[in-house]
Amino acid sequence: MGSFKGHLLPGTLFLAVGAWNVWAAVARFAFDPAGFRLLVWNPVGGGGGGALRHLELYVIAGGAFLDMCVEVLYSTHLHIFAPGGGVNPTHLNDLEHGGMLLMFFLFGALALLSEKTRYLPLTEGALCLVLATAFTAELLLFYFHSTTHQGLEGYYHYLLVLLIGLCVASTVLGALLPASFPADLASGVLMTLQGMWFYQMAFTLYGPMRPAGCHHDAGRNIECHGQAAGERAEQLANFQLFACVFLVFAYTLGCYAVAAAKYGHPDLRTKHSVEMEHRENSADRGGLVGI
Repeated sequence: MGSFKGHLLPGTLFLAVGAWNVWAAVARFAFDPAGFRLLVWNPVGGGGGGALRHLELYVIAGGAFLDMCVEVLYSTHLHIFAPGGGVNPTHLNDLEHGGMLLMFFLFGALALLSEKTRYLPLTEGALCLVLATAFTAELLLFYFHSTTHQGLEGYYHYLLVLLIGLCVASTVLGALLPASFPADLASGVLMTLQGMWFYQMAFTLYGPMRPAGCHHDAGRNIECHGQAAGERAEQLANFQLFACVFLVFAYTLGCYAVAAAKYGHPDLRTKHSVEMEHRENSADRGGLVGI
């Protein structure tokens, strides 16, 4: 994963699945606000039994399995064990990445097994906790990594850990609040944001967007010349994260506007009118008492 392509593949998976979950959440809420229920995965084509119904789960399981094979088989060149016995320390980080990806593969496989058979009937809450476990494994990997990320690379991974932690929290919250639209939406938004940040890390740390005053050393680690260059690079990282948040925010608003126009339930407009009336009445009462 410590390469340009190694960040693009998981970034693409998180971005695609997260963006789909954002759209599906706002579409379901706009269609029936009163009957909204959280879904840890969203069928393609609605509730019908079409051939693409389980596409999201196939993308998760297949993408995670493919990336896991790249990390464990291709990156290690099958030199998993050292000549004297034990795990080859040179490829320990690849095996750690493979273990993390295994958890996401298991989530997709368990969800498919629960959906297609009678042997493992898992509720949405249980699947939320399985997904939260996968995110927790990812969080622990990047926090206790055998590859010590320092300097600018460490700062980008620190911001990534924050996003993963929020993914864990939102997924657990979804298990606790199965009728919460904000919890469902937050989970999709954070997955999308994590995917975009993987892309940003790929282009900044291993691609053409390397900050001025920073370069790769002989070990392919990025170093910045002096404290000023390092601080400037970290400030740039903060701005890049803000830009990612803004883009995801704009995408979410766009999805909500389209869903409200296409599927807007009468209760949605009624609820909005009641809330606006309540807000105006509260403002009037506040003005009368001098607040």
